[in-house]
Amino acid sequence: MFSYPGSPRRQVSGVVGAVAADVDGLDVGDEVFGLLRFPSFDGSAYAEYVAAPASDLARKPAGIDHVHAAGAPMAGLTAWQFLIELGHDHPSPFQEAQHRPMTLGADTRVLINGAAGGVGHFALQLAKWKGAHVIAVASGAHESFLRELGADQFIDYTKSRPEELVHDIDLVLDAVGGRDSSRFLRTLKRGSALYPVFFGEYDDEEVAKLGVTVSGTQVRSNGAQLAELGRLLDAGTIRVAIDSTFPLADARAAHERAAQGHIQGKIVLTVAQERAVS
Repeated sequence: MFSYPGSPRRQVSGVVGAVAADVDGLDVGDEVFGLLRFPSFDGSAYAEYVAAPASDLARKPAGIDHVHAAGAPMAGLTAWQFLIELGHDHPSPFQEAQHRPMTLGADTRVLINGAAGGVGHFALQLAKWKGAHVIAVASGAHESFLRELGADQFIDYTKSRPEELVHDIDLVLDAVGGRDSSRFLRTLKRGSALYPVFFGEYDDEEVAKLGVTVSGTQVRSNGAQLAELGRLLDAGTIRVAIDSTFPLADARAAHERAAQGHIQGKIVLTVAQERAVS
């Protein structure tokens, strides 16, 4: 099965049909999910059967179905690698220098822009798991959904400008990014950070004057981290929100739904019983 928004054709959830001789820890019949070979452009999950590196996979949480599992890898790992643990097997010195996740706790105030989307709704839940006070920014239609996920405060961006309402924020995770992301600099206190998932334009002098950090990272496939997310999903500590599902034959309709915007969670394509790809 497969999901949007995010990177299409890379997320899977299904049953292992065959295992290479040098693979340990996985057997035929095991239920698994994963983000495959990201950020490379090798391979695709738009198929009933796919070949996957064992290191990109984790056992599917028993408590969720394949549809929900397929919605977790890309968005969940992105939120995890921004907020919890960079954790790349071979991070470059540049990536290490550019981004180190901030320690989250009860005294941390986190603002999440685009909180109702794939990355945003995972980031909200992970920040709450760590005890942070979370301010969610989205359109008003998503307020009840985000309150259910644990948001302490909600801002409807169609009615108010977040940068005019909140200040002294420790961390902004901007899951929308782009040219307007720099407006969130004025919400931060000195020593705090802005993490744009999609990098925008920032004035280096302004950033230095404010005494804040702007940094990003590139999400990568990581089966070990996905296993950690799986444990949280299995325990019900975090959950995957599904916007809609489509059969693989209707992939075009799924793309069109994604292009409409205002997505609440993930869009999933189902390819067969017991399988899902994203």
